[in-house]
Amino acid sequence: MRLAARASQLARVLVVAHFAALFAATLSGCASFDFPDLNRATRAVASTLGRGDALTVAAFEFDLQAPERLRKLLLNHLDLARFQTAPAAEDITTSELDRLMRAAPAQARALLETEGYFNATVAVDRVPNAGRLPKLNMTVTTGPGTTVATVELNATGALDAASRSGDPAAIEALAQWRRQWPLRSGAAFTQRDWADAKNGSLARLRAAGYAAASWGSETRARIDAPENRADLSLVLDSGPLFRLGALQIEGLERYEEDAVRRLAAFGNGTPYTETLLVEFQERLQKVGLFEGASVELDANPATAQAAPVRVHVKELTKQQATIGVGYSANTGARLSIEHWNRRVFGSNWTTRNKVELGQTKQSWEGDLTSHPLDGLNRNLVAGSAQRLDSADQQLLSWNARIGRTQDTTRIERLYFVELTHANLSSDALTSNGAAVSANYHWIYRDIDNVLLPTKGLTVAVQAALGHSTGSATVGTDPRPQANGPFGRTYTRFTWYEPLGAGWYTTARIEAGGVFTKEVIRMPDTLLFRAGGDNSVRGYGYRTLGPIVNGAVTSGRILLTGSAEVARPVSPAYPAFWWAAFIDAGQAANRLTDLRPDFGYGLGLRWRSPVGPLRLDVAYGEAVRQFRTHFSIGIAF
Repeated sequence: MRLAARASQLARVLVVAHFAALFAATLSGCASFDFPDLNRATRAVASTLGRGDALTVAAFEFDLQAPERLRKLLLNHLDLARFQTAPAAEDITTSELDRLMRAAPAQARALLETEGYFNATVAVDRVPNAGRLPKLNMTVTTGPGTTVATVELNATGALDAASRSGDPAAIEALAQWRRQWPLRSGAAFTQRDWADAKNGSLARLRAAGYAAASWGSETRARIDAPENRADLSLVLDSGPLFRLGALQIEGLERYEEDAVRRLAAFGNGTPYTETLLVEFQERLQKVGLFEGASVELDANPATAQAAPVRVHVKELTKQQATIGVGYSANTGARLSIEHWNRRVFGSNWTTRNKVELGQTKQSWEGDLTSHPLDGLNRNLVAGSAQRLDSADQQLLSWNARIGRTQDTTRIERLYFVELTHANLSSDALTSNGAAVSANYHWIYRDIDNVLLPTKGLTVAVQAALGHSTGSATVGTDPRPQANGPFGRTYTRFTWYEPLGAGWYTTARIEAGGVFTKEVIRMPDTLLFRAGGDNSVRGYGYRTLGPIVNGAVTSGRILLTGSAEVARPVSPAYPAFWWAAFIDAGQAANRLTDLRPDFGYGLGLRWRSPVGPLRLDVAYGEAVRQFRTHFSIGIAF
């Protein structure tokens, strides 16, 4: 009924406005008339909006004069601001508007006190508005802000008792807790900072082993408003130090419980820290058996000496197949098929096979990996075969390896013995090589985000000792076959650092070397080339290396580097960045022959949920050509 009445009222106003406009038009030939009241009424009706089942119009005008940093707070919470447009104009009567005016100063001062302004003055005045809607002005003068004068941090409970008894771990934990208190003497005091400081300080202590810690009743902030000072007094009840107890595992149907227990890497009685459980959860998510996993402590003080650890997993299916399509500037368009079997013949082993069919690369790779063993180890049997066309050459290669992996939170280790064979053929050069080697790979990551890093570093190191044999023909000139021992090293260092003001930088250094007699032939896959998306942009994939008989070959020494700066294109689109970069590098057979080639250019980045997508346009200085590079993901 109310809605119908308002609709009828609106219709009547429109009819009156319509006939008034017609009347004005008939008089327009005689004289020029202005109808300010009618124009205002028409605009008010035209601006009327439906909100739910009611019609709303502006009830009054409101102007706020306050420091910019406080305007949003006041406009969001003041009744005068919130009720400026109310259901139907008649809902705000003159007496109601007077009540809002009288209440506004106290309401504003209460809001300002949360920001540390305890001596603010607030005035609200009604000002003339030439017959329009009532107009109210609010003027805010904050006065000086409150600052923290003193801070007193005390603790009770097990932490304090252990510290007083001389326990080194407790002494350090208490000292660190006090050092990390953020709201120090001289800092500006706000209610938000006070709450954040308490919550953050409590969370850090709980994460350090005292999972039931709480603030005592004597924790308070004493405000001296005339002096604009705050004295903080905090008393912490640490509760007991928690020690980890039995695992309570839920969600297992397909895979063995031992796989979960071995990934825990801690035993009963281990002092609890949040880091231990977070790392355990990350290992469960990375192991390849579970779609998701959660790990949490039962923080009941009654079981603190053997606190149960609740583990919930969501298993992946035993078998899984994935078909994908993609494109890379290095190898062109591709189709890939990948298959997983996580219980091969009912055993505690996982097999993975991937076939890739591309314009210039066709490959297969597969591995057989055990479920987790003691010490975070897993046994591995793997192999691969590929055909690669690049730089007017064809490379046929395969390898087979057997070894063991160990994955921890920041470090991955791989030990294996490998058999390698490669055949490289072109009009200018043909080579065959085979090698058997013992290898060690080590990867270290300390970054803020594995998929989209902006701060931290990664280091990849490879080392191998082995025996190689092979032959080569340069043009029509055969080279004698030679075999013997060799050593091989490779390292890649990547550094991420924010520069401030929205700028970010990435730097990379890559180096490798094969150490053996010059006459000994090596499989091409154990040698080095530069050029391409993750090497030296501005050059084709594997097109930088020593020239033999007019053809690019692989070298025994590699050195490349890159420096890049980037920032978001616009604050409105933080996931889209532009970048500027310079790359340099080359491969050679001798260190004295190493002459780096340079590439530089501009690029766009989309920081997608699955990793950064990069589109770069680079100029290769040595070839004097522009080249487009497209890639997704991070190379370690």
